[in-house]
Amino acid sequence: MPELPEVAALADFLDQHLRGAVLAKIQPVSFAVLKTADPPYSALEGRAVTGVSRFGKFVSMEAGGLFFVFHLARAGWLRFTDAPTDTQLRMGKGHIAARLTFSGASGPVGMDLTEAGTKKSLAIYVVRDPHDVPGIAALGPDPFSPGFDVDTFAAILASSSQQIKGVLRSQGVIAGIGNAYSDEILHAARTSPFAIAKSLDPAEVQRLYDAIHSILGTAMEEATGKPPNELKDTKRSHMRVHGRTGEACPVCGDTVREVSFADSALQYCPTCQTKGKILADRRTSRFLK
Repeated sequence: MPELPEVAALADFLDQHLRGAVLAKIQPVSFAVLKTADPPYSALEGRAVTGVSRFGKFVSMEAGGLFFVFHLARAGWLRFTDAPTDTQLRMGKGHIAARLTFSGASGPVGMDLTEAGTKKSLAIYVVRDPHDVPGIAALGPDPFSPGFDVDTFAAILASSSQQIKGVLRSQGVIAGIGNAYSDEILHAARTSPFAIAKSLDPAEVQRLYDAIHSILGTAMEEATGKPPNELKDTKRSHMRVHGRTGEACPVCGDTVREVSFADSALQYCPTCQTKGKILADRRTSRFLK
């Protein structure tokens, strides 16, 4: 799933390549992905793109006072081309959820929103204001917003009885962090994913706050300027524990472990994060004895 660094890079790439271009045609291939009906998606056609921005994991493209907003969900991605075709896509066929074609000063360009797998969660909204999208309206503070200081973060944690892994992933609490980067942040902060948020002491809170900015900041620097087709590999190449079950921790050399859930998994280093204890591989905060 693309998270804050990749979505920020996508928004920046699209802003650079689409600003000023006219949205010539939109082809939704699955109406299930279109979550709004007023205004109709066709109202965007013929309007010039005036900017692309990010809200959490949402990308918002403004065109003539309307906004095309999309969320790539778990298996979604974006393909960009400077040689779009005029082929009429068949509804409900293949991995393409929607195709957009633009006419720019240097010629036509296009982008496909794609989604792999059978579970379809990619979402598209056409709205008059990005905050008309329920997911955007409900977002918590962005980690890079001016008001997100360590005191604000400490107050968020102090009010939560959740495990810290869940707090970091909750978009209504902090915007933009998902499963992968929460693993990396917790590893960098030497914090157990099952630690209860309000139980963390000031030193632990500070380490987490610093890790959020160092991990996400570094990832954003690495992603910025790269085209969409390179962002997935860039993300994976910099992970220390996420997706590296069974490999050696690059910090201490211990074996990276995994806890599996019904539809996801987390990875962690026992030596770095849980004082050498192995977490039970089930939905529980108890340690294996």
